[in-house]
Amino acid sequence: MYAIFETGGKQYKVENGDIVFVEKLDVNEEETVVFDKVLAVGGDVKFKSGSPYVKGYTVTGTVLKNGKSKKVTVFTYKPKKNEKRKLGHRQPYTKIQISSIDKVSAKKEAEADAE
Repeated sequence: MYAIFETGGKQYKVENGDIVFVEKLDVNEEETVVFDKVLAVGGDVKFKSGSPYVKGYTVTGTVLKNGKSKKVTVFTYKPKKNEKRKLGHRQPYTKIQISSIDKVSAKKEAEADAE
């Protein structure tokens, strides 16, 4: 079974056990994260797509690490003007291992909406 979910303005296609690098989330290592913005689900069940989200499905994962990616060097210049600028950037990320893709019962969904 696979799912496509959205976080940090990006979409990720995942299956159980996959490891993904997403935009940095405000969670600590070894914590559980639940993504409820599921765009599509397929595999064991018939393919379902949402408009915009599929109701009743969640993707659960465990945070393995928070870190920064390798440095990207940005160098800009204007020829014949002696104008140069060199910058570096390290994008922060959260490394997540997907543990399950679940269908939430209507009762649990109603409780979550009430909170």
